[in-house]
Amino acid sequence: MARDYYEILGVERTIDAAGLKSAYRKLAMQHHPDRNGGSEESMAIFKEISEAYTVLSDDNKRAHYDRFGHAGGGAGGNPFGAGGGQGFHDLNDIFSQVFGDAFGDAFGGRQGGGGRQGGPRRGSDLRYDLEITLEQAYKGADVEISVPTTATCDTCEGSGAKPGTQPTTCTTCQGAGRVRSANGFFQVERTCPRCGGNGKMIAEPCGTCHGHGQVRKNRKLQLKIPAGVDDGSRIRLSGEGDAGQRGGPRGDLYVFLSVTPHELFERDNLDLLVTVPVPMTVAALGGEIDAPCLVSDACDGRCKASVDVPAGAQTGKTVRIKGKGMPHLNGRQRGDLVVELFVETPTDLTPRQKELLEELAASLGETQTPRNSSFAGKAKRFWADILGDSKETAQ
Repeated sequence: MARDYYEILGVERTIDAAGLKSAYRKLAMQHHPDRNGGSEESMAIFKEISEAYTVLSDDNKRAHYDRFGHAGGGAGGNPFGAGGGQGFHDLNDIFSQVFGDAFGDAFGGRQGGGGRQGGPRRGSDLRYDLEITLEQAYKGADVEISVPTTATCDTCEGSGAKPGTQPTTCTTCQGAGRVRSANGFFQVERTCPRCGGNGKMIAEPCGTCHGHGQVRKNRKLQLKIPAGVDDGSRIRLSGEGDAGQRGGPRGDLYVFLSVTPHELFERDNLDLLVTVPVPMTVAALGGEIDAPCLVSDACDGRCKASVDVPAGAQTGKTVRIKGKGMPHLNGRQRGDLVVELFVETPTDLTPRQKELLEELAASLGETQTPRNSSFAGKAKRFWADILGDSKETAQ
């Protein structure tokens, strides 16, 4: 019969997470195989306490175990299965979670980073900020950008060594790029201080790249901007970042877009907002005006769309034109063109135009009339006749 997990770790069932971890650390240090000469008995005990800790340190597995015990089996009781066949790699992961990665190689099950350190290394990802116009965001565009990146040195073909010479294997790490040192019964691994993790030594550096194997260059790239992009949109160009080292692949380039403010339009999600002046007479009587839009394929911001102005329209009234807004980035949907009306008051009126407006004001019953005008005198005589006030008429 399998032993109780709490009994294996020597803890009470009410113990908290911190106490559980402390108990495991103490037992793991005591029964670690490297500390006991690789004893099979120590290994068996170590696997047992690691199994117990794996279950009890997980809230869901612990609750399942508390309820069903080992009878729960693979449903949450025993993560190693019936045979307890957890490998060294898995035990090493558990041990590393508790003690830290510095001790992760205590089993020897994890290959040190040295083999990877001296091998091919992927290049860095890059960011490029690009400012575009609203017209480009509306229609999409093909643009050329110049991106400063690292490139493989053509002179030495990336080796870093002077042409005609070759890098030699580092004698300190034997080409691994990392070295190990003892720390008690643990082994600590670090980057080789002599070769810097490259695993190679360069006696005669390349005169172009000075031994780095890479140079800085501006690369010209063609970028396709899809229709419908907005501020903060990001375009990923795979393999267009910095060059990799020692034959590794290039990184990626991320282009972040920002749209410059437009002199006429304001964007609101997929809608385009524009303010259009309306003559006072059109606002009063209703009619049709033209509003700028971006609907033409060759639009330069001066295209026109017809807008129906309802009679009696006031400043701030909006008219929505369906399907004349921004396109959706990943679909066929389009926003609307929202036209805000601004009623203009006429200036520099002719005498006849002023007289007509005065008559209109009188017909509408507006009490405020212009001073020192013929209409003012006519209005006074009109009301005097109605009221029968001869004195008022004489004035």
